[in-house]
Amino acid sequence: MSSPIGLHRVIAPAGVLPQAALRLDASPRIADDEVRVGVQRLNLDAASYRQLAAEHGGDGDRIRAAVLGIIETRGKMHNPVTGSGGMLIGTVEEAGPASPLGLRPGDRVATLVSLTLTPLAVTDGLRRWDGLGEQVPCEGHAILFARSIAAVLPDDLDPGLALAVFDVCGAPALVARSLRGILAERGGPVRVVVLGAAGKSGSLALAAARAAGGDRVVSVGVVRDDAERDLLASAGLAGSVVVADARDAAGLAAVLEGCGGPGDLTVVCVEVPGCEHAAILATAPGGTVVFFSMATSFPAAALGAEGLAADVTMLIGNGYVPGHAEYALGLLRSDSAVRQLFQARLRPRLADWAA
Repeated sequence: MSSPIGLHRVIAPAGVLPQAALRLDASPRIADDEVRVGVQRLNLDAASYRQLAAEHGGDGDRIRAAVLGIIETRGKMHNPVTGSGGMLIGTVEEAGPASPLGLRPGDRVATLVSLTLTPLAVTDGLRRWDGLGEQVPCEGHAILFARSIAAVLPDDLDPGLALAVFDVCGAPALVARSLRGILAERGGPVRVVVLGAAGKSGSLALAAARAAGGDRVVSVGVVRDDAERDLLASAGLAGSVVVADARDAAGLAAVLEGCGGPGDLTVVCVEVPGCEHAAILATAPGGTVVFFSMATSFPAAALGAEGLAADVTMLIGNGYVPGHAEYALGLLRSDSAVRQLFQARLRPRLADWAA
């Protein structure tokens, strides 16, 4: 008997949810409430891809072999080091009669749930992927449960661009909701600090802050180098842009003091470990930190806030807010700067990551 949350697909260990499983059953035959999608492209989570690229020295063949090995071993794309996966696009091949997702054969869709809990089989050995980017062209199939989430791909956007947006669409929606709550409680102005502001989730977070708060928001984009500073400054998404190491808590705090002080809302979009304490120090007393990075250590964040006697609210960006996909696409369509930044980021800079 099938489970709407996919328990029947868990091979080992028994009794855990699919995300926590070591291996899933990715066989193509579907239950009455499942959907099988013919996979066309994977979008690897940024933290996962960064870790794989660093581990294998930027060697595309080795990265490809590692990803293929994970999928074949686990029946899903679930990086055992970072614990993260990504998402995919494909075409619905078959929808069970009891599926509540409203999908039909022939629909081109993007999954809005993590690959870490999605049964996945690859049939082409990833032969069309050079290993040098987060987006992975491939052939195979994936299974969606009754409680999965998927969106039909929009006709007006390149599928690769839409996939990149869907991969981080939870970020702008939660930023907007958090910011509206802060503004309703205390009015403006509200300082919003975004770490990793030139990336996909970072640029959308800035766009969401501007759309939700208008001139009541003062935004600061924190980037890793001069090239990203110039890129983000030219886009005009942030009120100010600063270069700082998001792993250097004291250094980042000093930089922010030089441009107006800590944030009332701090958004962490940096896909490297060790940014927890910097994010806490970057946040004003009574403020809120939203962690969107899958590289975050939540024990380090909790214990760090305690050790710093920091009165901050910390939120985990879980990737889902009602209406998040439509909201993110709306920002992309309405803001040419966001669209340009996304297009520039579709191919990662392996030289930096492998250094």
